[in-house]
Amino acid sequence: MLCCFEAYDYRAQIRCVSTGTLTSWKEGGKSTKSRRRIEFAMAAPRALLPQLLLLVVAALVAAAPVPRASGAGQFDVRRHLSTVTRYDVARGSTSVDSMPRIPDGCRVIHLNLVARHGTRAPTKKRIKELDRLAIRLGALINEAKQGLKSDSLKKVPSWIKGWESRWKGRTKGGELTSEGEEELYNLATRVKERFQDLFDDEYHPDVYSIRTTQVSRASASAVAFGLGLLSGKGKLGPGKNRAFSVLSESRASDICLRFFDSCETYKAYRKRKEPDVEKEKEPILEHVTAALVNRYHLNFTTQDVSSLWFLCKQEASLLNITNQACGLFNEAEVYFLEWTDDLEGFVLKGYGESINYRMGLPLLKDVVQSMEEAIIAKEENHPDGTYEKARLRFAHAETVVPFSCLLGLFLEGPDFEKIQREEALDVPPMPPQGRNWKGSVVAPFAGNNMLVLYQCPGKTLDASTSGGQNNLYFVQVLHNEIPVSMPTICMQGCGNKYFCPFEEFKERIVKPHLKHDYNMICKINPPVASKEPASFTTKVSSFLVGLFSQKGYRDVSAESVKTEL
Repeated sequence: MLCCFEAYDYRAQIRCVSTGTLTSWKEGGKSTKSRRRIEFAMAAPRALLPQLLLLVVAALVAAAPVPRASGAGQFDVRRHLSTVTRYDVARGSTSVDSMPRIPDGCRVIHLNLVARHGTRAPTKKRIKELDRLAIRLGALINEAKQGLKSDSLKKVPSWIKGWESRWKGRTKGGELTSEGEEELYNLATRVKERFQDLFDDEYHPDVYSIRTTQVSRASASAVAFGLGLLSGKGKLGPGKNRAFSVLSESRASDICLRFFDSCETYKAYRKRKEPDVEKEKEPILEHVTAALVNRYHLNFTTQDVSSLWFLCKQEASLLNITNQACGLFNEAEVYFLEWTDDLEGFVLKGYGESINYRMGLPLLKDVVQSMEEAIIAKEENHPDGTYEKARLRFAHAETVVPFSCLLGLFLEGPDFEKIQREEALDVPPMPPQGRNWKGSVVAPFAGNNMLVLYQCPGKTLDASTSGGQNNLYFVQVLHNEIPVSMPTICMQGCGNKYFCPFEEFKERIVKPHLKHDYNMICKINPPVASKEPASFTTKVSSFLVGLFSQKGYRDVSAESVKTEL
């Protein structure tokens, strides 16, 4: 049987073939034995998924086997939890080429770190959702017991009967877990070991600057990192720890690490776009729901499946439990549910709209400024310990993702040139096609970008591309501690694609974004207020203010008062 259709609105063409010898797919296109063979070729959609895709989704979902126990080369659901993925799992699932060799004579002189907080507990809102799920599952079991088919409960997994949330009764959430503390502590020890010469100075907050947002899980992550970085360098306790400074700004004014809070344009875009994203996810949720209803004989709704998928991610990431909620889904269903999460992150935080990453300009400028200051210090021969060597920042996925986009990471083909021309990008390809944009890699818990500044001898890494200039300073980008090549546009100035001359980095990566201004792109013009006659009280107040101003008094606003705590 051959079925073929074209979805012109999405520039997609899909063909499915049913044959006697039946196979299924794995992510990336490898096939294994199963009941049907499906040939799937589709350009990534740019708008809402067409209803015709339901046929393909259903076929693919039905084709895959139930997940097996994790092992070498086998499917592991913990690697497919999008931004809920643990850092150690994310690093283990990233394929890496051989590490690039540091050019002879080059030494690290400065490090910028932009990191997400570590693994966290569910937020208060999500805890309530899991409490509602427990009630709902109990109702579904009772409904099944009263059904006409006496064997309707035989296919229900035993854990569902009487299930209660691990976080039941908690009134607060979202805090950094002990696993999250270890992620940041261990990251710090690896960074210290990797860049030993950079961290051999005596600690001073102006030399090793640690900054964070005023959200507890981010500030706790900064503390855990600081403990790992400075362990053995003090006199406190058996570990010879020492106190260190962690700086933060208020949420209302932190446009460097929480720029998304102050950007009215972004908040308006997100509010407008969220319903569209939910509609794009509907076809996947509907077919996974239908598959689960058929498989377990319980009348699940799409909201039930959405909550069960969230429970799966929490159990697998926080508790290492993969045989309960995660066990409800087969391999293909996990791939598609992961894709819906990645789609949401792409549209609302990533390349889906330029405002998502343009608002991160204050952070990008701060990073470049810190490197420029380090270069000046080296050029003026400032002694070690008198200038900043590392600027270490701890924030959120909403910080790390836009920053990664500003650097041009995780793009498909020539997309870097597109974003610099502010052209719209296609959303990530659906499974089984491979894709660069995966939340489990882009921003897992403790996900991070490091920009390492090198000082090299008075020659370029590749004189043929230098234009005869002596570029002494080079930038290397590490994502989750792994060197990544600069986008193609920068490789024109980089003989070694992992090391970009600092001036080329500024010219080709940074400069195209600088035509924008944070205040201009993030402020929505307020509506013009209608002019009304001033009241008697207002007139008197204005008269008194003018009178006091003439006598040397000054009206002091709350914004003009600086308080140091």
